[in-house]
Amino acid sequence: MTLVIGLDTGGTYTDAALLDATGGHVLATGKALTTRDDLSIGLGDAIATVLQSYDGPASDIGMVSLSTTLATNAVVEGVGGRVGLFMIGFDDKALERADLARAIGQDPVQFVAGGHRADGGVQEPFDSATLTHAAASMAADVSAFAVAGHFATRNPAHETAARDILRETTGLPVTCSHELSSALGGPRRALTAVLNARLINLLERLVTATEIIMKQQGLTCPLMVVKGDGSLLESGFARTRPVETVLSGPAASLSGAAFLAGTDSALVADIGGTTTDIAFLQNGAPRLKSEGAYVGGWQTMVEAAEIRTCGLGGDSEVTPVSRGRISGLRLGPRRAVPLALLARTHPEIKQQMQAQLDLPVPSPTDGRFVFPIMPDGVPGWLTRSEARLAERAIDAGPTAIADLAATQLALGAADRLISRGLLGLAAFTPTDATHVTGDFNAFDDDAARLGAELMARQRNGLGESTAANADDLARMTLVELHKQSAIALMDAALAHQGAGENTVSQNPLLMNSFINKSADQPLVNISMRLGTKLAALGASAATHYPHIADLLDVALTVPSHAEVAGAVGAAVGSVRQRVMITVTQPADGKFRVHLPQGPADFGVMEEALENARMAAKQLATTRAKSAGATAIDIKMTENIKLVPLDSNKDLFIEATIQAAANGTPA
Repeated sequence: MTLVIGLDTGGTYTDAALLDATGGHVLATGKALTTRDDLSIGLGDAIATVLQSYDGPASDIGMVSLSTTLATNAVVEGVGGRVGLFMIGFDDKALERADLARAIGQDPVQFVAGGHRADGGVQEPFDSATLTHAAASMAADVSAFAVAGHFATRNPAHETAARDILRETTGLPVTCSHELSSALGGPRRALTAVLNARLINLLERLVTATEIIMKQQGLTCPLMVVKGDGSLLESGFARTRPVETVLSGPAASLSGAAFLAGTDSALVADIGGTTTDIAFLQNGAPRLKSEGAYVGGWQTMVEAAEIRTCGLGGDSEVTPVSRGRISGLRLGPRRAVPLALLARTHPEIKQQMQAQLDLPVPSPTDGRFVFPIMPDGVPGWLTRSEARLAERAIDAGPTAIADLAATQLALGAADRLISRGLLGLAAFTPTDATHVTGDFNAFDDDAARLGAELMARQRNGLGESTAANADDLARMTLVELHKQSAIALMDAALAHQGAGENTVSQNPLLMNSFINKSADQPLVNISMRLGTKLAALGASAATHYPHIADLLDVALTVPSHAEVAGAVGAAVGSVRQRVMITVTQPADGKFRVHLPQGPADFGVMEEALENARMAAKQLATTRAKSAGATAIDIKMTENIKLVPLDSNKDLFIEATIQAAANGTPA
């Protein structure tokens, strides 16, 4: 019997499952609150829970496998470290492509001469002096660097040189775009590299916390991390490629859904604290997204399952519509700690909310609190106003936003600290709403009701209250969650059919077709229904998805252990690495193989192709071993593009050689 512990660290809960990998049985499950200021506490509680159900020694555990939604949540919420981006061989117009300027935001960018042409030849000499000078000025203000070179996938020499200089002169982590993707498209590779650099510290904290707990529990087995395509990486290898763990949690949940539900085909929705992840399970496995993962509005080059992630979850921040003539609520995409949960450890917030409620005029900051998440102290790269506010937050602990930030300038600084993941936000959420309605009562009901009362009296543009009372506000919140979830599911289903992204959510008529059947019916009723089964996962799936399935008129399955499906899926994964090598013909009689260490030229096409095959197979095997695989199996595919010129000769255009290495975790 081979025993595996699967872990899934989400924004709200950390789940654990103990599996007999040989027999395919779930032996024990555990769930603990994710402790974002010290992840090891929640991880330790979850692991201890499942180990208490096992009588044998810890040495019987053959592997610990970790999936996480933290990287996905960080991308969706716009949370992460400050990154310095170097664009080699590009001009500033590159920022207008692939939504790169929006991704960079206020982070520094430096354009450096250099880069390569499509054939791998040098476009312009690399300006190392400019890069070195810029790195020295940025180093104190960023947590990591990202480097993207023009046609770096055809020749990575300038990216590699930049990486070596940055590491030597600053000591900070560096992400090169060619290490993450073999595809063309410089700005999108740059975007992916930026996201990776932002996530390095987050994944480092998670892996380190897991390793500490494993050591304390006497677990000496390997630690693996789930990638976005559901396969596994050895933890040390994963540390350098955290962006590959984007959609890790959802991918693990899909594997768990197939394992638990025993179904080959279904639309699968996994509702967590921050996001809902949606995918179509076909023949027992999710389809991979060829153009890369689409997460939180960003089109990346990360190979992942075709999963659509939206900012809807049990802990989505609820805000009232404060402008216009119609009252309403907005949900997400930012996550907030439920007031009911914060009050369990800090009951004094109830007195503060009551004091806010006693004031005659409501404030937009009522019922909103912040708390520090800075285990290493205040980062040196913050602005002066941000640093002052962060220092005050560390000293104060959980604090009403109005008490910490009394001016609009200070409120802006607080919002930026929340976006950087240095301050946590506590506010009214759907989880609080379920405490008010009585659907869930694990935390503090009184705090949830106070939060609902504070939000109910917020005003819209006409000065009208958002809701009549706390109960109405809670019902409005859940109705909005169910409606937006139904729209997201239908968007995903139509996109899977080829109708494009956001078909329903961009059409007001279709959006309004998802109404509560108990509400007043409109004169014209447009209805839509899913044509497949729906499987729902997550801790709150049984609470919310019967209502959502009713809106969609679809059969619903919530399998046993649905609340820990990600942990189960993490435990049943395997190692998989893919490599693609491109061959081009820059001149007649010259065939160029674009290798990771640089291009190599051959005079005969077949010789070049054979070299590319050998290189792809060797690189895929090496990467699979680095990722923690044994018993590696290689599958080769190739696409050789030839144009017939006459009966005796073909014109070579391009060839791509792909090697897929699959293996079991060592």
